[in-house]
Amino acid sequence: MAEARERTPPDALLVAIALLELPSIWVAKLAAWVILPMTGALVYEVVSRYVFGKPTTWAYDITYMMAGTLFMLGSSYALRNGSHVRADFLLTSLRPRWQALIDLALYLFVYFPAIGLFFWVSLDFAVQSVREHETYPGSPWMPAIYPLKIVMPVTLGLLLLQGVAEVLKAQWTVRTNASFRRPD
Repeated sequence: MAEARERTPPDALLVAIALLELPSIWVAKLAAWVILPMTGALVYEVVSRYVFGKPTTWAYDITYMMAGTLFMLGSSYALRNGSHVRADFLLTSLRPRWQALIDLALYLFVYFPAIGLFFWVSLDFAVQSVREHETYPGSPWMPAIYPLKIVMPVTLGLLLLQGVAEVLKAQWTVRTNASFRRPD
């Protein structure tokens, strides 16, 4: 019984991780609703094009912007749930402690520097785009592109928060040599 208690993460750690993960969960749940207007735009385009012979100038642009938004805003939730591509075939033969040590090293020396850099660059990119009321010149409709560019630093900020939660999970695993599991 004592061993089971040692392998259960302490309440304070669970609360800290839950707080760090909360933005990812809520943003992903809200972003999931983007699928409805995106589907509506696609259906409208198909009907307009193939039934009435009048394609729209805006449906393609709306669709890729919504799909990009959905993809980006769901990425931190995917990280939380372990849905990103990993080299699990290399890690599965290792004990949890070694898996977590590799994760920690990659988070600290690759993930955080890269995501941090991308965050600052995309933040400047988004601010400049908003200031200029940037539109997309590759489209005859020329839609505003700055809302999509705002999503980039938001996404990267969420990925940074989720990365901190992942590091906390990995640190606990290194200390206990037990895989981190949320209580049901």
